[in-house]
Amino acid sequence: MSNVTLIAGATGMLGGEICRLLAERGDKVRALVRATSNPEKLVELKKLGAELAEGDLKDGASLERACRGAGAVISTASSTLARQPGDSIQTVDLEGQMRLVDAAKGAGVRRFVFISFRNNPAIQFPLTKAKRAVEQRLKESGVDYTVLEASYFMEIWLSPALGFDYSSAKARIYGTGQNKISWISFADVAQFTVAALSNDSARNMVLEIGGSEALSPLEVVSVFEKETGRKFDVEHVPDEALRAQMARATDPLEQTFAGLMLQYAAGDAIDMRRLLERIPLRLTSVRDYAKRVLR
Repeated sequence: MSNVTLIAGATGMLGGEICRLLAERGDKVRALVRATSNPEKLVELKKLGAELAEGDLKDGASLERACRGAGAVISTASSTLARQPGDSIQTVDLEGQMRLVDAAKGAGVRRFVFISFRNNPAIQFPLTKAKRAVEQRLKESGVDYTVLEASYFMEIWLSPALGFDYSSAKARIYGTGQNKISWISFADVAQFTVAALSNDSARNMVLEIGGSEALSPLEVVSVFEKETGRKFDVEHVPDEALRAQMARATDPLEQTFAGLMLQYAAGDAIDMRRLLERIPLRLTSVRDYAKRVLR
């Protein structure tokens, strides 16, 4: 099997970390990039020794070229956090990912690791529907696969961008804040991804992954209060407001963010003990994350 691994989403936070880990262990990294990708990110990838393959999830022919000679494909790509003209949940997260699965199959790729997120059947929205459809396409492709259904990323959901402003001791919480979530660091998702490439117990499996412990958002606030020595000002966004936001949203991305917030409000706890027996990793705790960002 070729030890070339193609990474779609290589210029993103998670994809970049996966490229770094693969390069560190001596794998050949091929990064799927666009002509319009951030030049600084391209420089970082070149420093790692990555081969840059120009392509776009919206261009099937470019994906066929990028997959040639690859033994494995990893896809972290999404239109939710970084978008360019023509990018959408429909064109990237659904159609684009399916094109990538088809291109990998056509090129004889042996392993495909797809980064997804957890499913709550009671809360459905455009991104979750796209992820489930791609997961199904992958299962039917005949390519050995691993799907990583990750819980909420600390670096995104416990950040000022989404109202968790630890430097100002303010926290926006979706729902009551009492339901537990298995917050996970993107760096740990990267470690699971790289481990899944060569771990037989991850072959043709959907793995639900979270952090070292499940904490409610209010418990997370308590962790930060202890680390800062400051009382946080907590703002709650009620479930009813989130449902109303989702109902009136006309844009799939707006519907998706409202859906993700509702899913957060409902909680997302994962028991990681059995998985960690098969893939032993030291996971980042919320306290670890708090110490890092408050330095």
